[in-house]
Amino acid sequence: MKLKHNMNIVWAVVVGMLIAHGAYAAGQAPVPGAMHWNVQEAGAVGDGQADGTAIFQRLLDDAGRAGGGVVEVPAGRYAIKGNLKIPAGVTLQGVYRVLPTLQRNKAHELGGSVLLAYAGRGQEQGEPFIRLAGNNAVLSGVVVMYPEWKQTDVPPVPYPPCVLAEHAEDVGVENCLLLNPYEAIKLVFAARHLIRNVNGYPIKRGIYVDACMDIGRIENIHFWPFGVHYKPDDPFCRWVNTQGVAFEFARTDWHYVLNTFCFGYGVGYKFSASKQGSANGNFLGLGADSCERAVLVEQAQAPGLLISNGEFVGRWSSTNSVCLEVGEQALGKVSLVNCSFWGPIDRCVWMRSAAGQFTASACNFVNWDVRNTGVPAIQLDAGRAIVQGCTFEQEGPHVQIAAAVRSALLVGNQGARGFVAENLAGTRTQLSANEAPAPEWTAEAKKHYRVLVGTAGDGVFLRGWYGRETMPEAGAQRTFRWSAAEALLKLAVVPGEPYTLTLKVNVPAVALAPDAGLYLEGRRLAALVAGVQTLTVELPPSSAETLTLKLACKGWTPSRLNPAAQDERVLGAKLTELTMRAKSAGARVFQANQGEWK
Repeated sequence: MKLKHNMNIVWAVVVGMLIAHGAYAAGQAPVPGAMHWNVQEAGAVGDGQADGTAIFQRLLDDAGRAGGGVVEVPAGRYAIKGNLKIPAGVTLQGVYRVLPTLQRNKAHELGGSVLLAYAGRGQEQGEPFIRLAGNNAVLSGVVVMYPEWKQTDVPPVPYPPCVLAEHAEDVGVENCLLLNPYEAIKLVFAARHLIRNVNGYPIKRGIYVDACMDIGRIENIHFWPFGVHYKPDDPFCRWVNTQGVAFEFARTDWHYVLNTFCFGYGVGYKFSASKQGSANGNFLGLGADSCERAVLVEQAQAPGLLISNGEFVGRWSSTNSVCLEVGEQALGKVSLVNCSFWGPIDRCVWMRSAAGQFTASACNFVNWDVRNTGVPAIQLDAGRAIVQGCTFEQEGPHVQIAAAVRSALLVGNQGARGFVAENLAGTRTQLSANEAPAPEWTAEAKKHYRVLVGTAGDGVFLRGWYGRETMPEAGAQRTFRWSAAEALLKLAVVPGEPYTLTLKVNVPAVALAPDAGLYLEGRRLAALVAGVQTLTVELPPSSAETLTLKLACKGWTPSRLNPAAQDERVLGAKLTELTMRAKSAGARVFQANQGEWK
């Protein structure tokens, strides 16, 4: 009896060791304490053909019944034609310990632990490919790809979420490549989740968070066109670049988002509202390149969205990109610190909320007004705002404050040729210690000045004009700008003084129309004629310090007249120079571009 008892102990130890290493026959019951299972040793074939769904799920369930453990996925390509559920305390673990990209094996196939997802094609609301089905369920170290995905499918074919956690806490996804899922990761009632080191190019949405009432963490995510032949005008890329959302946050309480990046989405970071509410949180090191809306705030909680060290770029080849838009219904504060804006941007910031608060501190605005329509870098339509210690690399206007703005404090800002704010909110706007516009405009300078259009320093006088250009003239280079069909001249004047305005302009015959001309407050001062001309008009005295005139033409497009031109702009007239002279001015002329007298 003693010998038999000892043999039973030895046999139990051997069986336990075999199970711990995953070396057991299919169908054997798990032994408590076993921590590792191996899908290949259980019969899964990584040839990209054999369906491994049943084997994967059996091991996951065995690990769950054993109280938790790791189901190992050795290198191989595993066809998963059904859905997988990872139970509580279980990790589905591939070979990657850092986030994978498109590493290829000798057969030029994706290497490492690759799961081929087939289920749910055409069923956006179907069962997710992988469900994190219990607390502490984790997906780690794998590549998920969709073999039936085609870049030629536009609009893209929907699928259910690649990974879903719902009513499961402390779940995780790490060191994974999710290649072209329709929706990558969805987290609902998934408190304290940890999503880190994930690459991919989700199509409709990358990561969605809602009803996370305890702090979640999203770290080191890179959504970029992996596996896609990227061109801005490719129909698939254009669909993602106008319809897709990389990150969306609905109800989350003090979320932590660190070092994340996306490229080529309609919206990079979207803050929305669900029936559970909206978001607040700490967002550090955000990047959104080639997005129509790098950040879109539809709603936010009162504690606010704290966005630091962000890099935001407009959608390549676009003319309507806004890097940060705060919607009309947003209630919470949106705070930017040490962020940079560049690329093809219309407006860097568009604050529209009457009840909201926007702050920008130590931010750098490099590019905006891609259409040359005279829009500012920061447009404040309503609400309250603080802009302090920021730099603006283009000529103004830099900040525009509408009449509906409740309060705007603009302090210590610098801009190319001085900081320029257009204030329609009266005393509700306070400006202090900002860099003075250059050159310094004295009353004498305002009485007689000349602007060389197309030369640095002309931007303060023009709205709705295209970029600076040059043309050869008499052995030299003459600078100019084209107007749009309608363009404005913003001219400094001494109140009470009548002026003579002289324009050197070239009006193509195709730009003429019965109402073409130069207008002041709706009254035409002069009609336009075809050809190169010097246009002289008399301007009545004004009580303001700035006169705004409109140059109106019939818009025309060069490429329609000559396809070889490849110029799709809608042009008006070409302006090379303007001179303003008050009736009481002397002979000296102030060269407004350089700030010098002649």
